[in-house]
Amino acid sequence: MYPNLEAELARKNIKRAALAEVLGCAISTITAKMQHASEFTFDEAKKIKAFLGVDIPLEILFSDKPDAPAA
Repeated sequence: MYPNLEAELARKNIKRAALAEVLGCAISTITAKMQHASEFTFDEAKKIKAFLGVDIPLEILFSDKPDAPAA
């Protein structure tokens, strides 16, 4: 899981279906990526960050630890 990404989605009341639409993929693909069954590409991560409109660094937004400091 990506707890920081999940938290931002919840704050903005954005469902995985909206992410799937932005990335042009199926909801099941988003679910698999959120569960680390496969990985988000760098371009997908940038699209998600832009869609969310957040200033959070990608390293933190896509960390597996909540509120992880940037390395």
